Parts: sequence; C-alpha cells; structure tokens
Amino acid sequence: MVARNRGRYLAPIAIVIVIAAAVLIIQGQLGSKHQAHPRADDISGLVHRSNKKAATFYIVRSGDSLSSISVRTGVPVAMLESLNPGVDPSALQTGQRLRLHR
Repeated sequence: MVARNRGRYLAPIAIVIVIAAAVLIIQGQLGSKHQAHPRADDISGLVHRSNKKAATFYIVRSGDSLSSISVRTGVPVAMLESLNPGVDPSALQTGQRLRLHR
C-alpha cells in the first residue's frame, strides 16, 4: 500500500478556510454599527482642518445636545465641556462652533 501525501489534500482546504475567514472579517467590518467613514448627513456638522485625522470643530445642528455630539464625534462629554468652558450645555444654538480637540 502506498502512503498518501496529506499536504496534497489539506492545503486546498486551508486555502478555502482562509478565504472564507477573510470574507467574514470584511463583511463584519462593513456591516458594523461604527462606520470608518460616516455618511454624508453625519459629517455635515464637522469642520475638518486640512488633511488631519480628526475634526477640530463641530457646528451645532438643530436638535443637538452635548451627549448626541459626543456620540457622533467620539469625544467624551466631559472633554467637550472642558474644551468649551463658555458654552451652556442646556442652551446650545444652531450654528454654534464647539471645539473638539486642542
């Protein structure tokens, strides 16, 4: 009886598993709740500084609160309050600029 080369059979199976895992990882990232690139309506309040990674200011929109801005930008409410000491959280006005980073 001739011994068979197991690698000849296992290599194609390993390739299929790696491809399937890569597809699942990519689909998981595309369908996640936190998108790498926000939709156009989500970024309308952000003002970017040149090609920097994070926005410097946020323009308040109708219905915004510090907590909703915090969720949208990823900046904690306490940080928003410390960066904008003259802003009354209960009296945000549409068009008002809030600093997000130093």
